[in-house]
Amino acid sequence: MSGSLAGLRVLDLSRVLAGPWAAQTLGDLGAEVIKIERPGSGDDTRSWGPPYLRGVDDSSELSAYFLSANRNKQSLAIDIASEKGQQLIRELVAESDILLENFKVGGLKRYGLDYDSLKRINPGLIYCSITGFGQDGPYANRPGYDFLIQAMGGLMSVTGQPDGSPGAGPVKVGVALTDIMTGLYATIGILSALSHRQRTGEGQYVETGLLDVQVAALANQAMNYLVSGQAPRRMGNAHPNIVPYETFPTADGDMVLTVGNDDQFARLCDVLGRPDWSQDERFKTNRARVANRKELVPRIRQATVMRPTDEWIRDLEHAQVPCGPVNTLEGVFADPQVLARGMKSVLSHPALGEVPTVGNPLKLRLTPVTYRSAPPLLGEQSRQVLEAVLRLSPETIDALVGDGVVGDLRLPPDARNGHRRA
Repeated sequence: MSGSLAGLRVLDLSRVLAGPWAAQTLGDLGAEVIKIERPGSGDDTRSWGPPYLRGVDDSSELSAYFLSANRNKQSLAIDIASEKGQQLIRELVAESDILLENFKVGGLKRYGLDYDSLKRINPGLIYCSITGFGQDGPYANRPGYDFLIQAMGGLMSVTGQPDGSPGAGPVKVGVALTDIMTGLYATIGILSALSHRQRTGEGQYVETGLLDVQVAALANQAMNYLVSGQAPRRMGNAHPNIVPYETFPTADGDMVLTVGNDDQFARLCDVLGRPDWSQDERFKTNRARVANRKELVPRIRQATVMRPTDEWIRDLEHAQVPCGPVNTLEGVFADPQVLARGMKSVLSHPALGEVPTVGNPLKLRLTPVTYRSAPPLLGEQSRQVLEAVLRLSPETIDALVGDGVVGDLRLPPDARNGHRRA
């Protein structure tokens, strides 16, 4: 094991995306991650498809959704509804540093696997709970899903075309961004708790909710409202505080301009062949451009539509005006910068063959992230985890499997995982 978190063990009792994303991040940073799953079905997202990645002999498959958040993990299938399963979790907690879960509020207490119960076994345990609405408040017992939280948390009120325009109405972001952000906030909380434990030896309870995270992530839009008392409205691709900062049509498609200051605007005007605009009092400063966007933006559109995207980007980049194409994912994963930064990799799996994966964006010079293993099949490492961590005998494990407490998947003994950069 290598990485800044090498030597730490994580029990990942979470499902779907926010919790698994946090656990995958910890795994990328070197932690050992044991994913606890229900025998027979496992994480809900194992079946969330299509598309599915089929195994080399068609005997196995994993959904692309599951693949996105579960590399660098070992799958241990345990029935935590059984007393024997609960005891196994307690024994694993005694040997672990971090526990992640996203059960409903109080969901693990009935099994004796809540924080107050487990800290008596391991006082240094960092126990992280992720829910839709947090552990208290009037909505605490409600289930929470990303789409629902994007709506309730205000994100959809500022996403989509303006009222009165074609296609107007609230629109969700195209990925489960609230789940992803919640996973990252959970990771930050866990790392903070680790720092505290390093100083004091004391573990602690960490919790966050999707709604909390979505409200926090409204950022400048939230402050626009709190300062002005005026609720921001949907503006399509336009920015409430910066102009020009949106998509513009070209002769063969669209491009994005993100002009962040007045000097960049002056250079844009030179490239557009209208240097007079940067001297016009209506457009000279960003404050003026925001006030007069309805006059300026149509003028820019009339100019940009005259040439193809590639020509505009070539000239604008030369003038140091921030701009770019609107890529499809095919374009993203063919982009030389994306490839140069290692954002596309391939992991090998004994049953699934080559498994594509999206790289971690963290670049640590001394302790770089590592991609040690492809996302596991259900129960793939049950036997080896119980043998290595709890030192259970093969006969004991056989009995647990026979009782349905543990799910076990047998792979060829010479099978190995590996990684290569795409």
